[in-house]
Amino acid sequence: MTAKKTVSLALGSGGARGMAHIGVIHWLREHNYQITAIAGSSVGALVGGIYAAGKLDLYENWVKALSKSDVLQLLDFAYSRAGLFSGDRIMQKLKDMLGDATIEDLPISFTAVTTDLDNGREIWINKGSLFDAIRASIAIPSVFTPVKYHGRVLVDGGVLNPVPIAPTLREVSDLTIAISLSGKEVPQEELFPKKKKEARPETKYQRAIGNFIESIGQRWNHNEQHEEKTDMVDVMTRSIESMQNTIARFKLAAYNPNYLLEVPANACAMFDFDRAAELIDLGYNLMDDMMKRSGK
Repeated sequence: MTAKKTVSLALGSGGARGMAHIGVIHWLREHNYQITAIAGSSVGALVGGIYAAGKLDLYENWVKALSKSDVLQLLDFAYSRAGLFSGDRIMQKLKDMLGDATIEDLPISFTAVTTDLDNGREIWINKGSLFDAIRASIAIPSVFTPVKYHGRVLVDGGVLNPVPIAPTLREVSDLTIAISLSGKEVPQEELFPKKKKEARPETKYQRAIGNFIESIGQRWNHNEQHEEKTDMVDVMTRSIESMQNTIARFKLAAYNPNYLLEVPANACAMFDFDRAAELIDLGYNLMDDMMKRSGK
């Protein structure tokens, strides 16, 4: 039997689009690759950390069963100027379901990338509680409240490093594969040719909250038609995404992974975790297409 090629994975930030990371991991496992190191920003830290802990199958089964209403129920309003949601309910659900782990004890080298808000520095967390590291990495500015961690105020790692390749360089592996979730936009019918719209029963309250969350996600992903009128959230989210895309290009040019997979930025809105199944398939298919084109 051919020896497995070892892979270092850099998993990028991008909300629910990060479910495509799961599809990429499936492809690698099915094609005789061994993942030996993972670095992740935001949702990349979430998926990567859960995989490193050996719990990805359990998480995948759970997230694929989520409805839009389930997603809404996991978003606990913070009633704070620091962010719309506290994130406590999501993290507690994950802890209850998956348990916690110490990063040093994981069988795979893992780093969660965060941003030190006070000092404007990139922080790599590779020790201590796995879920504390994940919570710090997913703290999207203005969406989730920042995290106080060892005397620092931390926010989303994607602010300074949307596709974190550098933390994987200390590990020796055959290949480095980076997954960006901010790729060139593609028509939805090309991304999801078999998609069928299904009506979901919702209460008026759920529909109102859902529309509110969806509007935030759409602004984050530029899925809305351009309008002359803009608002503070629109300006803020577009600015952050533009900044992240620019930083990602510089980081990728500096570290030059063996393979770069780009998931289209318009694949879904930020909170579309109820679409996990099709996003996982998308990641798998994009990875398969890329590797076939490369002759692998």
